[in-house]
Amino acid sequence: MPESLDWGRVIAAIAVMAAALVVAVVLRVLSGRLNKRAGDTRWAWDDLAARLLHDLAVPLSLLGGAWIAANVLNLKHGTLRVTAEVLTAATIIIVSLACARLIAGIVTSIALARQGVAANVTIFANITRVVVLGVGMLVMLQSLGVSITPLLGALGVGGLAVALALQDTLANLFAGVHVLASKTIEPGDYIRLSSGQEGYVVDINWRNTSIRTLSDNIEVIPNARFSDTILTNYHRPAQDMSLLIQARVAYGSDLEHVEKVVVETGTEVMAEVEGAVREAETLVRFHTFAESGIEFTVILRISEFGEQFRIKHEFYKRLHRRFQAEGIDIPFPVRRVLLPGEPAPGLAAVDR
Repeated sequence: MPESLDWGRVIAAIAVMAAALVVAVVLRVLSGRLNKRAGDTRWAWDDLAARLLHDLAVPLSLLGGAWIAANVLNLKHGTLRVTAEVLTAATIIIVSLACARLIAGIVTSIALARQGVAANVTIFANITRVVVLGVGMLVMLQSLGVSITPLLGALGVGGLAVALALQDTLANLFAGVHVLASKTIEPGDYIRLSSGQEGYVVDINWRNTSIRTLSDNIEVIPNARFSDTILTNYHRPAQDMSLLIQARVAYGSDLEHVEKVVVETGTEVMAEVEGAVREAETLVRFHTFAESGIEFTVILRISEFGEQFRIKHEFYKRLHRRFQAEGIDIPFPVRRVLLPGEPAPGLAAVDR
């Protein structure tokens, strides 16, 4: 407290705080408008800068007003020093929080630019926040006169103990970083594991990876699982892929005519159905003399794994209609039942 209560100084200090509050409100309103204006642009960096100003406007204005008010009150030297330390520590924490948010936003923007709009990677953003906040806490302690050298030594020993106790968690953390760094999978990819899980990658965080199945459910997989499993990524090396459709015709069919009809149907589907690669060629490959007919594979090209269901649906409907119109027979499986005492057809032919 001051040596003697000076109401003039008290009123002046209150006026300073009131002015600081007015400045804070004005800056808050202006930064809010700037933030909204920046949100209307496609450039991400102005959004981050506007958000930083929006976060720092009120707290720094009030802290600056508090420091000026403390000097106006003419506090004792010791009290003024403690006040300065407290305000400095508060400023460091506030700036650290804002910088952590800013740098995490920069990391997220870079991830979006490299991986596309479907990306939702939180692991790098979370690690960035922890590192920046940790550095901010150390700087704050140093500003308060606390020696951080013994603290760093204790953190080293404690970190070793924590690492031994949290082996699984750290294994998942480093596995997630490795997966992202190697680009084995990225958000938006459709993957299938040898253990049976499959779906679109939604997010990769510090512990697990979330995938959205075709039934719109979320499956959570520990990151360490990706290091010891066989993984198929249907979006690598490109999203478009071949779709193999199996079919069968009777032995009496004209295969040249069958191929012509199938290619025409496939070309029609490729040109009219969404999700197909229009410039791709429809291929037909006969491959098996089966029990009931001649089997063949139709090769179509689709833009993405999830489009296969629509393409199959349309192709089978149109091919069935064309086969009926062209008189092409789709054979049923045939089984002949021999009653006891009835000779087999082959044996009867030999006896004659």
